[in-house]
Amino acid sequence: MDIKLSPKPWYIKYRYRLLFTAAVAILLVYVSLLALKPRQLRIAADSVQIAEVQDDKFLEYLDAEAVVQPILTIKINARGSGTVVSVISEEGSLLHRGDTILLLENPDLLSTIEDHRDEWEKQLMQYREKEIKMEQQRLQLQKQTLGTSYELVRLRQNYELEKEEFNMGIKSAAQLRLAEEEYNFKVKSAKLQQESLRHDSIAGLVRKEMLRAEREREQKKYRRALQQLETLCITAPIAGQLSYLNATHGQLVSPGESIAEIKVLDNFKLHTALSEYYISRITTGLPATIMHEGKKYPLKVAKVVPEVKERTFDVELHFTDSIPRDICIGKNFRIQIELEKAEQALVMPSGNFYQATGGQWIFKLSPDRTSATRVPLTLGSQNPRQYEITSGLQPGDLVIITGYDNFGNAEKLILK
Repeated sequence: MDIKLSPKPWYIKYRYRLLFTAAVAILLVYVSLLALKPRQLRIAADSVQIAEVQDDKFLEYLDAEAVVQPILTIKINARGSGTVVSVISEEGSLLHRGDTILLLENPDLLSTIEDHRDEWEKQLMQYREKEIKMEQQRLQLQKQTLGTSYELVRLRQNYELEKEEFNMGIKSAAQLRLAEEEYNFKVKSAKLQQESLRHDSIAGLVRKEMLRAEREREQKKYRRALQQLETLCITAPIAGQLSYLNATHGQLVSPGESIAEIKVLDNFKLHTALSEYYISRITTGLPATIMHEGKKYPLKVAKVVPEVKERTFDVELHFTDSIPRDICIGKNFRIQIELEKAEQALVMPSGNFYQATGGQWIFKLSPDRTSATRVPLTLGSQNPRQYEITSGLQPGDLVIITGYDNFGNAEKLILK
């Protein structure tokens, strides 16, 4: 007798397919949950630097490298022409004002000096001869005037005597009139002679002045020629170090040619080249400092060259107080130029997070310091040690400021 078997449930037949489908569904759900969950990365807590956000003084300053230069460099150019006959000083030697650097020779100049001297001596002799001649003429005129004056007195006395004799009836009226006419003629003649003497005296003074001016012109030519002789001896115009010399024995030097350079060593300045980004913010008078052997030395911006070359511009700074003892030309210092006065602000130390995030976000630690999560961030000004925070963080927050090159795309860090 056959036994009737009951039919098996439908899922028994498809049990393997159902199990496979369920496993795939579970896997998809797990992957989806992993995708929705923030990407995490486990790191060692001692492999990163943690800093605290603080409400503190913020000073915006620029850190740069500067090189020591002499406070003044004097260029020496030849004032005359000549051939180098002797080089007295060598490059690097210390000179005092007036020390001889080199000697030149110029035969043509010596000949010119002799010609001017001869011409001046000639003019001097001519002046003296003409002066003696004019003095003789003046004395002759004075002698004539004196004789005329004496004759005039004599005729006046004679005329007075004629008048008395006429009154006494001894002389006739015709004789008196003749004596009077002769006397009047002599008076007019004396006046004309005195006027001529006056004009001759004035003319003599004018001629003498012209001769004196001509003599002085020749004398000035001679003196200028002698001054040219002084240009053959090139000396130091100021005390300092002869840092450059472009002259060799037998070399022909032309007027205006650059021959030497002297660096003044009694004071120094610092020179730096800054990025064109700061050209509108660097002005003369800004304070600056350098650190040397644990001591700060104050400076100020003395000169700004507003010409940009290779994306930089030049700045000179002068010491405002003491100078480091072992300072020397060519030595480098790290210099800090203050761009603004210190103000109260929310700040945090600088780190390499800025290069990775552009200052747009940072990892902020949880209160228990076991994890860190990305938070948006807005930064303001900065200096080499600090960043100014304008939004995104609060005083007391702890943030990670280093190690960002190893974090990849992680959105959460688990600190071990």
